[in-house]
Amino acid sequence: MPTENSPGTRLRVWERATEWPLTGAAVVFLGAYAWEVLTNAQGGTKNAAELMIDAVWALFGVDYLVRLALAPSRGRWFLRHLPDLAIIVLPFLRPLRLLRLVTLVSIMQRSAGTALRGRITLYTVGSAALLIFTSALASLDAERHEPGSSIRTFGQALWWALTTFTTVGYGDTFPVSREGRFIAALLMIGGVALAGVVTATLASWIVSLVDEENAEQEAATQAQVAALQQQVDELSERIDRLLEAHDSGRQGHAPPPEPSSSTTQ
Repeated sequence: MPTENSPGTRLRVWERATEWPLTGAAVVFLGAYAWEVLTNAQGGTKNAAELMIDAVWALFGVDYLVRLALAPSRGRWFLRHLPDLAIIVLPFLRPLRLLRLVTLVSIMQRSAGTALRGRITLYTVGSAALLIFTSALASLDAERHEPGSSIRTFGQALWWALTTFTTVGYGDTFPVSREGRFIAALLMIGGVALAGVVTATLASWIVSLVDEENAEQEAATQAQVAALQQQVDELSERIDRLLEAHDSGRQGHAPPPEPSSSTTQ
């Protein structure tokens, strides 16, 4: 049984205590990165945005190390959170730091209530919107100054992210840089994965509707059986009372006994 000082309990306490602060930091992170990319910031403005981004990134790194230290099984926890480590550590994945903003989705997931389907739906919608928006920002940041690139504005980047996420891929806009293509590959994988979640959620919803209808029909059948059983019981009681009354009547009108032979002599 876990105690208050056990590693698992301390990890849960830490995660609950830092959830909202990290969410606020994630919002700052997204705002700073969007501001830097959309305004094509230069000079001191760019340095200020980069400073905020790096500060939040460092905060996420500290959170990762603390959670690793508090994990009851550090080896298993480390293996299960390799994407977090990659996003924080690898310089090549610098544009993908925005994927750390899934902390926002966890907040929306809890606010969906206790219904599992509601949580999954909100998680899917939130993840899709966040992935499309951040991928558009990252692709614009990577492609804006690349020779031969067709992604020059945020509108073009958003259109490309939407068509890539939905696996439509019109081909009118596409990344040409290595960084942009890597973002495209991850966006395609994310789109397919979330499409699978949507399909599974829809199938689960249909199955739940069928189960509810079957449950209603079963409940109605059970109610009819119970009503019939009650009627049978009432009829049985009436028959028993009638038989008792009939037997009592026969005993009350029984013929007098015949005189014995000694009396007649």
